[in-house]
Amino acid sequence: MPRFPAVLLICVLAGRAVAAADVSFVVKDAQGQAVPDAVIALYALDVPAATLPPLATPVEIVQQDQEYAPYVTVVRVGTEVVFPNRDDIQHHIYSLSKAKRFEKPLYAPGAHESVLFDAPGIVTLGCNIHDWMIAYLVVLPTPHFAKTDANGAAQLSVPAGRYRIEVWHPRLAATDMREVTLVDAAVPLDYTLKLKPDRRIRRTPEGKSSGY
Repeated sequence: MPRFPAVLLICVLAGRAVAAADVSFVVKDAQGQAVPDAVIALYALDVPAATLPPLATPVEIVQQDQEYAPYVTVVRVGTEVVFPNRDDIQHHIYSLSKAKRFEKPLYAPGAHESVLFDAPGIVTLGCNIHDWMIAYLVVLPTPHFAKTDANGAAQLSVPAGRYRIEVWHPRLAATDMREVTLVDAAVPLDYTLKLKPDRRIRRTPEGKSSGY
C-alpha cells in the first residue's frame, strides 16, 4: 500500500510531461500580405535543452536553373547539407557567414559535395559566378522549428510549457522575440512583421541579371 501513492504520482507527472500544445502561426507583413519563408523557432524555458543525435539523412539545397532551392532552409545543429548541381554549367558556392565559412569553387555539373553545419546561426549562400544566386540556411540548436508556407502559415506541436519564440526572415531587420506559455490546447499566434524592401537581383529572360 505505501508504494501505491508514489506510483500514482509518477503516472500523473508522466501524463503532464507528454501534454502537448498544437501551435498555429500566421505571419503577415505591414500591408497584410502573407510572408513565406519566415523561420519560427521555439526555445523551452522550463527545461534544459536536450542533446539531439545528428540526422541520419542529409538535407539538400539544390542548384538548378541557376538558382538555389529552397530559398530558405532550416536545420538543427549537426546537420549535413548536400549541394547537388543539377545545372549543365559550373557554379561557385561560398559563404562568408560567421556560423560557417566555406567555399566550393568551380562546382561542376553533377557534383554533390556536402558540408556539416556544426554551429548555430544564419548562413548566407552565394555564387561567385552568378550574382543573383542567394539562399539562406538557418542552423538552430532546438528541435522545435518551422518555416511558413506560401500562405504565411506554419504549425508546430510542442510539449506544454514556457517558451521563447524567435521569428526570423531575410528581410527582417532584427529577430522578433517574445515569451509565451503554451497550454495543452490549440494555440493560434499571429505575427505582423515590418520587412525591408526585397533587394534581390532578378534575372532577365535572356539570363542577364537586373535589379527591380
